[in-house]
Amino acid sequence: MCRWPLYIEGSTNRGATMPALTVADLTVLPRIPEPDGPRVGVTERGVRSVATAPQGYEGEGFPVRRAFAGVDLALLDPFIHMDQMGEVEYAPGEPKGTAWHPHRGFETVTYIVDGTFEHADNHGGGGSITNGDTQWMTAGGGVLHIERPPEALVASGGLFHGLQLWVNLPRAQKWAQPRYQDLRSGQAALLTSADAGTLVRVIAGEVAGHTGPGSTYTPMTMAHASLEPGAQLHLPWDAQQNALLYVLSGDGTVGAERRPVRTGQLVVFGPGSSLRVAADAGQEGRHPKLEVVLLGGRPIREPVAWGGPFVMNTQQEVREAMVDFHAGRLGSIPAERV
Repeated sequence: MCRWPLYIEGSTNRGATMPALTVADLTVLPRIPEPDGPRVGVTERGVRSVATAPQGYEGEGFPVRRAFAGVDLALLDPFIHMDQMGEVEYAPGEPKGTAWHPHRGFETVTYIVDGTFEHADNHGGGGSITNGDTQWMTAGGGVLHIERPPEALVASGGLFHGLQLWVNLPRAQKWAQPRYQDLRSGQAALLTSADAGTLVRVIAGEVAGHTGPGSTYTPMTMAHASLEPGAQLHLPWDAQQNALLYVLSGDGTVGAERRPVRTGQLVVFGPGSSLRVAADAGQEGRHPKLEVVLLGGRPIREPVAWGGPFVMNTQQEVREAMVDFHAGRLGSIPAERV
């Protein structure tokens, strides 16, 4: 979640599936053509590094994996931070949300794989998102917001699993007006691999000529792929963007060298115009598929000064953001939300 504590407690779920958005018959979807063949200049990306995300707990016991921990920010640019939230199975009364908190200078992208979450900000944005939905909040010059499970989930308990990604904004857009995009699962572009063994949900950017619904300031790509056991996904990738892959669950191989990867690992690819991922034939029973998130972005290549909920270009700008927050210049909590 946001680097401000998310106060949720519970235990790791032991019997989860991963619904997000599913399709019963993948053969009806547009297929991603193999990048191999007569095209000149297609180079398959190799693996630069594989890092295992450390596991920990936010607030009062909510399990997270810090996907980018220990990875050079220059390799992640324009991405700053990503948490895998859960999986966690709540008992009745356990789920709790964040308090109101500020952001400035970047965008938060919250993707819910399983469960339901509500969001509200002091500019009138907000809503409820559930399986496969995404809330894309541009903090820009400054926003206050709150995230929490709905009252029904608090009362009943249930499964929660998702991601929160932080996307940096270029200097010219750090003072943009805050905005909120409510992206429903049904808006994602749905594709399958050449072998019809993978469901690819394009949330932002373009994959093989198909564009996701997310509107971005920084050119980027975000997709969630579910690979059946033994399936392979080889897809074209913008050579001007970096390429990252995070394993939500399962076992497989990645890159031109077929390097093994598993749950909770982040892959940084080298240069090239295509990338490959394959699922092992045998998967762990609790998660029968290999589930991965694919990210790519055109590097901003500007100085990054990061302080808590603010991502700016200089430490002085971070200090000014904190002063503005305490002085009320990022706005106030709406009266009906107090």
